[in-house]
Amino acid sequence: MSDEPQPVNTESTSFKASAFLHPRFWFTWIGVGLLRLIAAMPFAIQLFIGRRIGDLMRGLLPSRRRTVRRNLELCFPELEATRRDRLLRDCFRAVGISVMEAAFSWWGSEARLRKLYRMEGEEYLQAALQQGKGVILLGGHYTTLEISGRLLAFHTKDLQPIYKPARNPLFNALMVSSRNRLFDNLLSNREFRTILRSLQDNKIVWYAPDQDFSRGRYVFAPFMGIPATSLTMTSRLAKSSGAPVLPFYSQRLPGSEGYLIKVLPPLSNLPSGDDVADATQINLSIEQQVRNAPEQYLWLHRRFKTRPPGEKDIYS
Repeated sequence: MSDEPQPVNTESTSFKASAFLHPRFWFTWIGVGLLRLIAAMPFAIQLFIGRRIGDLMRGLLPSRRRTVRRNLELCFPELEATRRDRLLRDCFRAVGISVMEAAFSWWGSEARLRKLYRMEGEEYLQAALQQGKGVILLGGHYTTLEISGRLLAFHTKDLQPIYKPARNPLFNALMVSSRNRLFDNLLSNREFRTILRSLQDNKIVWYAPDQDFSRGRYVFAPFMGIPATSLTMTSRLAKSSGAPVLPFYSQRLPGSEGYLIKVLPPLSNLPSGDDVADATQINLSIEQQVRNAPEQYLWLHRRFKTRPPGEKDIYS
């Protein structure tokens, strides 16, 4: 299947609650109401509630638990079983905290958020913008993804994340409305030409290509030492626009310290003309942060679902 433009309506910043009054949305509304209340609580309490939600998820989602366990076995074979068990627990807790962080990033006050992070490497971002060709901000599916966008938006008005619509229509509408208030624009992951135009307008396109979408243009390249489907869109965008590709990391700090937001220098020799070499360099960049804080990566996703021809399903 092609990943050429298939426009998706990202709606506007206005949110019409009247469109979601059907009983099938009532449980979502209850969850949203609770999240808004929690977003006003002290940060340490939000973290505590998030960890407990993660513990609950670990017990109630056996299929996801198996996926995380298998991913950790594949990517950290050097760890003892007891260490991987603790890492599995911490992975679910990080996911639970990410739910709290999403609420905090959407509804938390700017004054509170500004006290909770430090940023490194902003000079690389500003220098890249001076080239006038846009910037591809290379992210990963770290569990800090949602709140890191809100924090990064304090430093630039030109941030345009690429996103994949959520399945729940009410949650998707809330997400789009909230993100559109925070960012310059929101780009569908299927709108290649729209993304390219944003780069041509010298915008910062934030892209996380590290999931197994099993569609579009991809190659197999190593991620954590295992062949994984790797989209070629990053290098295609860089080739078409001339935009530099800057790795972007976010990390939850210990206790209630907050967050580290970090931009690195642009990747060299990208695009190289070799899709596998480009994908390998991109994966390695994401992998470096995964190894820095392995519990904060989204291991619930079956990253290695699609296998090279002749290989068996590693999740069966």
